[in-house]
Amino acid sequence: MDAPPYFEQTEGHAVLRPQGTLKLAEVVDLITHAIEFARETGVRRLLVVLTEVTGLISPGAAARYEFIREWARVSGGLVRVAIATHVEILDGERFGVTVATNAGMVANVFEDEKSAREWLLGDG
Repeated sequence: MDAPPYFEQTEGHAVLRPQGTLKLAEVVDLITHAIEFARETGVRRLLVVLTEVTGLISPGAAARYEFIREWARVSGGLVRVAIATHVEILDGERFGVTVATNAGMVANVFEDEKSAREWLLGDG
C-alpha cells in the first residue's frame, strides 16, 4: 500500500495535512487511507490537520457515526488519532469521540494543531 497524499512520518508519529478545497467525502477517504497506512506500517500515532482545507461542511450525526466506525475498524485499535479542524466542523457534544471510544479507537478532536499534537504525544 502506498502512502496517501499529504502524509508524512516524523519521529514518533505521522501527520496527514491535506490542503486546498476538498469535499467532506474526499477528506474522509484520505483519513481512512492514512489510518490504514499507519496501522500497516507500524505507526501508532496519527495527527490529522484539517485547518488548511476549505470547503468542508459539518457532517450530521449519522454521517459522523458511519465514517468514524470505519476509521475505528481500519485502525484495529492500534492507531491513536488526533484531529485539528475548523471550529465550525467540531461537534460540541463530542459525539464522534464517543463513537470512536465505543468502537475501540482512541481519538480526539481539537480547534488547533498545538493542542491536538500535545494530546496525541501525551501519555493520557
